[in-house]
Amino acid sequence: MREVSIGIIGFGTVGSGVVKILNDNADVLKARVGLPIRLKKIADLDLDSDRGVKVDKSVLTTSVEDIFNDPDISIVIELIGGYEPAKTFTLKAIENGKHVITANKALLAEYGHEIFRAAQQAKVDIGFEAAVAGGIPILRSLREGLLANRYEKVLGILNGTCNYILTAMYDNPGVSFDQVLKEAQTFGYAEADPGLDIDGFDTAHKLTLILALTHGIQIKPNQIFVQGIRDIDAFDILMAKEFSYRIKLLALIISHGQDVEARIHPTMIPQSHPLAGVDGVFNGIFLRGDMVGDQLFYGKGAGKEPTASAVVGDIIEIARNVVHGEAGGVPPLGYSDQWKPTGHVLDMSGIRTNYYLRIQAKDQPGVLSNVSGIMADHSISIHSVMQKGRHASATVPVVFLTHRAREADMRLACEKISKLDSIEGQIKILRIEDESLS
Repeated sequence: MREVSIGIIGFGTVGSGVVKILNDNADVLKARVGLPIRLKKIADLDLDSDRGVKVDKSVLTTSVEDIFNDPDISIVIELIGGYEPAKTFTLKAIENGKHVITANKALLAEYGHEIFRAAQQAKVDIGFEAAVAGGIPILRSLREGLLANRYEKVLGILNGTCNYILTAMYDNPGVSFDQVLKEAQTFGYAEADPGLDIDGFDTAHKLTLILALTHGIQIKPNQIFVQGIRDIDAFDILMAKEFSYRIKLLALIISHGQDVEARIHPTMIPQSHPLAGVDGVFNGIFLRGDMVGDQLFYGKGAGKEPTASAVVGDIIEIARNVVHGEAGGVPPLGYSDQWKPTGHVLDMSGIRTNYYLRIQAKDQPGVLSNVSGIMADHSISIHSVMQKGRHASATVPVVFLTHRAREADMRLACEKISKLDSIEGQIKILRIEDESLS
């Protein structure tokens, strides 16, 4: 073997970034693999658009079969995204005995079990570092570097769009969510249809992969409690500051023996928490291992170069195996094929955490005692209360922070509180991740 040949399906933003690295750092990659990496084919329906990188026209094709049927190509990189035809292409490459690399988090979140099983049966490797947190090597760290640990807690800021919006609202008091979203779209940080990001579904895809690597539990994204950031307003940001908190869209995995909490929602965290300083479009993952203690991973979670860097990292890892005639030495999720998890994801109604509760109450005697009485009836202990402003014949916002309470109890209490004549509008609930309140 004189070289390792690869084929790329999808010549978009990430694909062009991969080609740029292969061109610019060819000597470095050769030194690290031991042989040159040759880009033999790129399949895409659009062969005319300028991607800003140099590619010999003989490399370009509109037929993926040119990649699948080429015996010289040992590694296929899927970069088209979505479910289909990405799933079909991925399984076809595996069926043809080719190693696969993908950045497709949605595909793996929904069909990973089938794809990983197919790869193991075909004795080929599958790399997917770029599927979570862009250029941050979190998946490789979980799969290999931190294997000695049981993971007690994993908290992740995994979506740059949401983090940009919440950071801008924090830095510019009074600015609305809609204003910042429009700004994010103008700058290219948010899609024209931002629902996948701001409603938390993109984060859910990533959390399923992290959960599989940390606990061996494979679930679908729709089995995770997901709440996005659409309802966060300037007042919530202001109150977070008053209590020395930041609001972040967090993906949370918290262990309870064999079982785990897995949830995604806007979360108040102390300003002193390592993740509180992860701002703008950056991502951050905080984890606690029983042996290594607290760890923080920080960096660019998206973008052409960071994502392409993760893809090329997988190319190098798999190319090394190709050179030595090896595959499957490291299982895709870091667990033996024979091992089966005994734990499961806990129902959201049973989790216990601290809460931020905002009500719009009439400014009259007895309101707070009625509200606190309902909370007490549902085993909810109040940590602190803050009322903002007083206006005759009007309602005022009142904010409660609670000690740890059960989610189901909080929901029932809020349902009863909302029916009081002295309460107007919807009750706002945010969850708090603050160990000092436990």
